[in-house]
Amino acid sequence: MSEYLIVGASLFGVKNDTLAISGGVFVSPEDVSPRHAVTIDAAGLVALPGLVDLHTHLREPGMEQAETVLSGSQAAALGGFTAVHAMANTTPVADTSAATDHVWDLGRDAGYVDVRPVGAISKGLAGKELASLEAMAGSAAQVRVFSDDGHCVDDSRLMREALERVSALGGVVAQHAQDPRLTEGSQMNSGDVAIALGLKGWPGVAEETIIARDVLLAQSVGARLHVCHLSTAGSVAVVAWAKARGIAVTAEVTPHHLLLTEDLLCEADPTFKVNPPLRAKEDTLALREAVASGVIDIVATDHAPHPEAAKRCAFSLAAFGMLGLETALPVVLETLVKPGHLSLVDVARVMSSTPARIGKVAGYSKPFAVGEPAHLTLVDTSAPTPPPGASLSSNNPYLGITLSGQVLHTFYGGAPTVRDGVLVPMPEVHLRRKALS
Repeated sequence: MSEYLIVGASLFGVKNDTLAISGGVFVSPEDVSPRHAVTIDAAGLVALPGLVDLHTHLREPGMEQAETVLSGSQAAALGGFTAVHAMANTTPVADTSAATDHVWDLGRDAGYVDVRPVGAISKGLAGKELASLEAMAGSAAQVRVFSDDGHCVDDSRLMREALERVSALGGVVAQHAQDPRLTEGSQMNSGDVAIALGLKGWPGVAEETIIARDVLLAQSVGARLHVCHLSTAGSVAVVAWAKARGIAVTAEVTPHHLLLTEDLLCEADPTFKVNPPLRAKEDTLALREAVASGVIDIVATDHAPHPEAAKRCAFSLAAFGMLGLETALPVVLETLVKPGHLSLVDVARVMSSTPARIGKVAGYSKPFAVGEPAHLTLVDTSAPTPPPGASLSSNNPYLGITLSGQVLHTFYGGAPTVRDGVLVPMPEVHLRRKALS
């Protein structure tokens, strides 16, 4: 395996230094010979630890026309990610050890990022009977995050049992908070835009009441709860209330809920149809403040690719979801770093170390430390953000929106997956995997 010297990078945007990589881990620069190492001039670039996404839809198996594990992994690498958690709403559903191990194997074969399968909470995402939780946790994939994302576990008895059993496995339940009785047929946020378009509104209380119930259930059994894609100021208030009482809850927000608002739906463009829906400006501002204060723990992409036919149709028939992996970091720079809500050190926390901790992914707690796995992202924070180029889908909500920040180099396990802003060819990636094994 090659050795690397990354010279002149600004670590966390704080100080310039030289990073050295050998044998897949960070080493002291004096332990690497400049004569034999590959040297990267990183002057003007910010060094961040490899990003970790706790919420990714890779679609394979069953929906390969939208995305595959390979194409999604490549999109992740271009976005600076070195680990992603693949949600369970595939076809078939990832509700058995055989299904999660299949996704695990596909991720290893692709080689661009660490693909961590998320196991379904209920069989078939039907919310009626718990899935094979213990078997998935004990499988080769060692599943530690369980979610019916796309569906809410709305049965209180089932949710409580899931929290108990997953807690015993050392894992976490990640809830898609959406009361189905309050959102049946809903298309977008409740408000003036929905009324003007004649579409059924999606009230924020449908999210907030589920979160309130679940934090109390988690407290009652002493379990950890993770809340997916918070979208309202009310949800922020509920999570803040729970944290103030010592309840073990973490929460995520998506990049699109930090930047985009319901006003974009005035022309009923299905590109902006997402679950949960884009909310009002005051919700967006509350979400930003919640990340800054620590009430919201992480940013997660909810990368949701769809084929063109599923988005270029009548709004009421269109699929929910947006691309997110290749634009997540630029959106965070725009909404949280530029206004001064977060530093780049904070960005590493909310997009790398904390999601890794929640998802039980080792190797991210001590960024750049000697002996730690060399997961690394080098980004030009001032360069224009290129449009997504790796996903098989094109439902990008940021077309026409100017963003800054381009990932120029990504290292996963000590070897490059992105070089000078371009994906490293698969043969080189597979050679690296062989060297690691």
